[in-house]
Amino acid sequence: MIRPILAELQKRFAVNAAEAGDQDLHRRALLGVAMVSAETGHLNEVLDKCERHVAARPELQLLAVRRRIFGPED
Repeated sequence: MIRPILAELQKRFAVNAAEAGDQDLHRRALLGVAMVSAETGHLNEVLDKCERHVAARPELQLLAVRRRIFGPED
């Protein structure tokens, strides 16, 4: 169930997406989405679209979202 969602995110939004944890928990998955952009505005726009896309899936319940953005000084 998770692999098609990850593939759809990668194809539709040109991001890297992977199951990043919680594989041992029943009916729960931790998804990670990553991308590189020269502009923070563009980065936030794409990540917002990814979040809305996952939240709109009727078979899923989005429990939490955490976002970390790294800059050149990190």
